[in-house]
Formats: sequence, C-alpha cells, structure tokens
Amino acid sequence: MTGNDHDDPTERPCRIDPRSLGEEGAARRNHLIFEKSPYLLQHAENPVAWFPWGDTAFAIARRENKPIFLSIGYSTCHWCHVMAHESFEHPDVAAVLNRAFVSIKVDREERPDIDQAYMTACQLLTGSGGWPLNLVLTPDKKPFFAATYLPRQRHRGMAGLIEILERISHAWQTDQAGILQSSSQITFALLQHNLPTGENHPLMDQPLRDAGPDYQKAFDRDYGGFGDAPKFPAAHNLSLLLRLARRFNAPEMGQMALWTLRRIRRGGIYDQIGHGIHRYSVDREWVVPHFEKMLYDQAMLILACTDAFQYSGERDFRQTALETAGYVCRDLGDPRGGFHSGEDADSEGAEGTYYVWTPSRVHEVLGHEAGTVFCRSFSIDEQGNFEGKSIPVMRDGVAELAQKARVDPTALAALLEESRRKLLAVRQQRVRPHRDDKVLTAWNGLAIAALARAGAVFGEPTLVEAARRAARFILAELRWPDGRLLRRWRQNEAAVPGFLEDYSFLSWGLFELYQADFHLEDLKTSLELTEQMIDLFDDGQNGLYDTGRDAEVVLDRGRSLQDGALPSGCSVAALNLLRLGRICGRTDLEQRGEQLLQNGMILYADYPRAYAQHLIALDIALSPPTDIVLAGGFEDPKAEQFLASLRQVLLPEAVISLTDKADPELTALIPAAANKPPIAGETTAYVCRNRSCRAPATTVGQMIDQLDEKPA
Repeated sequence: MTGNDHDDPTERPCRIDPRSLGEEGAARRNHLIFEKSPYLLQHAENPVAWFPWGDTAFAIARRENKPIFLSIGYSTCHWCHVMAHESFEHPDVAAVLNRAFVSIKVDREERPDIDQAYMTACQLLTGSGGWPLNLVLTPDKKPFFAATYLPRQRHRGMAGLIEILERISHAWQTDQAGILQSSSQITFALLQHNLPTGENHPLMDQPLRDAGPDYQKAFDRDYGGFGDAPKFPAAHNLSLLLRLARRFNAPEMGQMALWTLRRIRRGGIYDQIGHGIHRYSVDREWVVPHFEKMLYDQAMLILACTDAFQYSGERDFRQTALETAGYVCRDLGDPRGGFHSGEDADSEGAEGTYYVWTPSRVHEVLGHEAGTVFCRSFSIDEQGNFEGKSIPVMRDGVAELAQKARVDPTALAALLEESRRKLLAVRQQRVRPHRDDKVLTAWNGLAIAALARAGAVFGEPTLVEAARRAARFILAELRWPDGRLLRRWRQNEAAVPGFLEDYSFLSWGLFELYQADFHLEDLKTSLELTEQMIDLFDDGQNGLYDTGRDAEVVLDRGRSLQDGALPSGCSVAALNLLRLGRICGRTDLEQRGEQLLQNGMILYADYPRAYAQHLIALDIALSPPTDIVLAGGFEDPKAEQFLASLRQVLLPEAVISLTDKADPELTALIPAAANKPPIAGETTAYVCRNRSCRAPATTVGQMIDQLDEKPA
C-alpha cells in the first residue's frame, strides 16, 4: 500500500512474486528486505524466513497447515534488540521457525491496530504485556500462545524459545482440534473485552474529585512521580493535576505536578547534556533511565511544562520546554519538515553508551577548573551511577549550588551552560544511537501541538514555524487525493490508512497552530479532519473505533480508551470536538464530544489515573465556554499585549480568535467574531463566558478582570 495507490487500502503491495508461492524455497526466504519500516529492516538479514504482515504469509500458513509465529516490536526497543541477537539471528531458532511455523514481523508503531489486538490477547493470557511481543496464531489470525521476551535456551527456570516452539509444534501436530477450540475461546474473550460498556452516564465532576486523592495515594513525596519504579513521565497526568488544582482551588494538586517536573528535569531521565527526555526511569529517583527517546514523550513534556509555567509563573518550566523543543528540532527533525519517531537506547552494542561520562573525560574536554565544577554540579564521580560511569544528574539547582560554593549564581549558570555546549559537541562525535527516521502522522500531530503552543506562550516564533513546516509536510505527503490520512512516511513512501489517533492528534496540532498565529486555514483543516474522523471511525454507539471502516480489520476494529504512555485517540478526539464545537458555534460537535465522555464515565470513576486525558477533556466539558475575540490589527502592538497577557495564565477552557477586518469567511467559521468591531480604531477584547458577552474591553486590565469574574 502506498500513498499513490488507493485501490485497496487494506493490504501492503505484494512485493513477493506470486509464482514463487508454490516453491518450497521461496517460503523459506526472508522477505523483509523490501520493507520501509526500520524495525523490519533490522531483521531483514535474519536466517528466519520472516514475512511482513499480509495475505501472502497467511495463504502459505493455510496451505501448509502451519501456525503463525508473530513477533511485534519497534526499532528503538532495547529488549527487541536483545531477543533479535540471542534468538532471531541464531540458526537453531531459525531452523525450528522455518520448519514448523510461518513467521511474521510487525512494527507496532506502523500498525498499532495489530499491536493493540495482540497485546490485549497477551494480557488476557498472561496478565501482563510488553515488547518484544511474541504470539502464536492459527492461520486465521486467532491467538493461542503469547509471551514477551524469551531467552533462546532455558534460563533460571524460564523455558527457552526453542523449547517452547518445539512444544507448540508438537501440540499442533497432535491436538490441533484442541488448539483451534482454545484459540476461538480466546478470540471470543478478546472481542468481549473490546465491547463498549453499554452504559451512558451524564457528565459530572465526581471523577475529577476522585482523581486527586487517587494521585495523592500513589505520589512519591520525595522524588515526585507516582507508584513504584519503573517510573514513566506520562506528562498528561501532570497537566491534569494542574487543572484539578485550578478547578477545585487545591494547590496541593498543583504541587504534585510541579515537584514531579522539577525532579524529572534534574534527573538522569532528562538528558542534561543534549536535552530531551528518555523513555522512563528504572529507579524511583529518576537517576537511571531506559535511554531511548520517543517523539511523543518530548511533545507531552513540552505541553506539561507549558501548563506548569502558565500555572506557576516559574521560568524553570519555560527553560525545560524550550530545551526539549530545541532537541526535537535539532535531532528529530526531517529536512522536509516532519519529525522522526525516536532514538534508540543502544549504541556500540550497549545501552546508554552515548550518554555517560567519567571525570577524566570531562576534565579532558573542559580543563581542570571548569571540569571540577561541572562534575560536582552534575554528580559525575569515579564510582559512577551506571555500570561504573556517570549519567549526569543535578542533585541541586544552580541557586543552591551557588550558595554552597559561595559564588554568583549567574556566573555559575553561564559557566555550566558553556561547559554543557562543549561536552555536547564532543558527544556528537561519538557513535550515535540508531534513529528511527519514519514519520508518523499521530506523533507529528502531538509535536505540532506542543511546538505551536510553546512557541506562542513563550514568544518563540521559530517554534511555531517548525510546527507549521511539519503540518505542511504531513498534509502534503500523508494524504490521498481525497483527503484520507495515512499513517507512516519514509523514504518518499506513505503507507497504512491512518488510525483514530492519527486524525485526532493531527487535528489537535492544527488547532494549536490556529491558536498560535490565527491562520484560518489551520482551523478549517482541523475541522475537516474531525468531520472525516467521525465518518470513518464512528461505532454507531456514540463511540469511536480505532480503525477506519475502509481499513483492514485484524480481529476487530478496537476501542482503545485508556490513556497510557500517551493519550488515547478517543480522549483527544473528545477534546477536539469540544473546542472546535465551541469556537465554530457547532453544538453538534460539542454534543458529540460530550457523548464520547459519557461513554466512559463509569470507567473514569473506577480508575481515574488510567484516563488522565479523558479527564482533561471532562474538565473542559464542565467549564463555562469562554470565547475571547480580539478585534483589531494583526500588527497592532496592543493586540500583542492582549495575547501576551492571555498566554501567561492557564485558561484551558478558553478559545481565542483574532481578526483585523470584517472577514465574511472568518465570521462564517467563527460566529462569535461577528459584529465585534474595534473601539476607536484600537484592538478591543470581547470576552464571552457561558455564551454571554461582557462589555468590550479596551485595556488588558479590563479583559483580565472579566476573565476573573466567577461565571454564573
């Protein structure tokens, strides 16, 4: 499937000569060399006869009556690499797989539908999940065995892959009927698991009230974050806490978010030399990370830090947001405008090699005096904190360090920044971790939202322009002529029909672009994508499927509601529908967003921390609609003053529009902007709360007073 072929959106192009299907040798060759996915290409020289997901592999399995060995991972996954080196590169494993199975490799980032279906199956079968994800299926795609990482041979009581494969092969030969019955039962349970609750509850704030105590129980008061190690940033949880603090006048909620962000920023999970955040921390102190860097984690951190700055006014959050945005643009940016997916944890055959230091190496680069200051400031010592070397960590902030050393904090900050830049230049000469250079629509949507919002709030137009270049690239390269979004682009090929998250995340990004610089085309395209989303993904029960009605159905179309490491497509869709409905005066969209939230009310009540982004949308749904129209000139300094003041505070329920003339196209799209002229030729703010407009405000103070009024 390519971006130029819209005839059959459900299958990849068949790059295997169909005439070879009857030949024993052809079915025993590795066919991944023809793929675009970096993950699949990492396995293209394995002795295993891998196939990509598609009809060819399943046709062979049916003809030869063999089970499918399905292996799912992604190119920056450390344990995927470990299993590849231990097992899939080993001739003994290949011999078993090639003799008794038809083997399929899937990139979970390209095909989240396949990953979600079989991850749910793994969780039902084993009680847990993760990657690499390995399953055995019948030729009609029904699972009957699942596991994550497996050693090649039996190890410490854990059965090895070869042993397990031989057992499964024997069972397939001797009790195929029993396996088929079991696989049907598992598939039925899987389908039941994905059914909607069937319960539709009115919107209320109880889940929001319950969320705070739930976070407090799990909060680590020493180091921030929630629960035990490993700790994931999951920054949308922090954005939710800031909204809870604001809604309920509960500063303790906000302090949990702020403290967590401070500890993350000082820890090893944050790259102190090159900036950006690693995947997660293996310890509760945020010192030792799992070193891979994902685009979506960067985007969510930027958004949370921007929220934290607006909530608290602390400039440290501004710095973290801008540093992380700088990393995204510098190291993940594609020359054509989009953003790559992430960077691996491994380089030179080991995890973290690219990121660690020794005192001697730091002194070699910086000299004795500056090196000593840097090592002391970033806890780099002879003992090390990671396999005998040091991950840079800031135990104290610059102000505390300066006070202890009795030096000027400004001078210390300047010295440390100069040293950091020198060390970064040296580090960039090392062997870099692998970068997954595919461009995913959904993750780029998050990056566009983050960069546009940070650029607007912090007055950094270069970030808004970076977001705009990415949006132009996605809309030009990852759509069919009829407007249908695609999932993945790499090496001039777009493929895979877009999923719910692709539509909802990109729509979010375009909405934030409109809020950043008020190009009406961004709002129109966000609305267009949202309307197309409803058409493609509607489940007929006021909910949304993950997979479009025009795309391949793996086991079912899936409904992923939980907000995990990144928000679900459904929760962001609800957010978009509410905001677009309000700014465009479309009560039908607003009601559709409310319906999505009503479907999940019982789930939010049971486990609020699993639905953080849904609760962010619920907070907006239960807040009085706030329209702010700035009527005046785009170049008017007074308009900039109004915007700057609005962007200094956290106003998640507010939507802003800016107009400098009577524009029929704008007022047709944004009815609230009609009949709101500038007063005396100067930019004027019109604040409308709960669909009731206040008197025109001609000063920033008047506008802020109106926003501070308690709504009826």
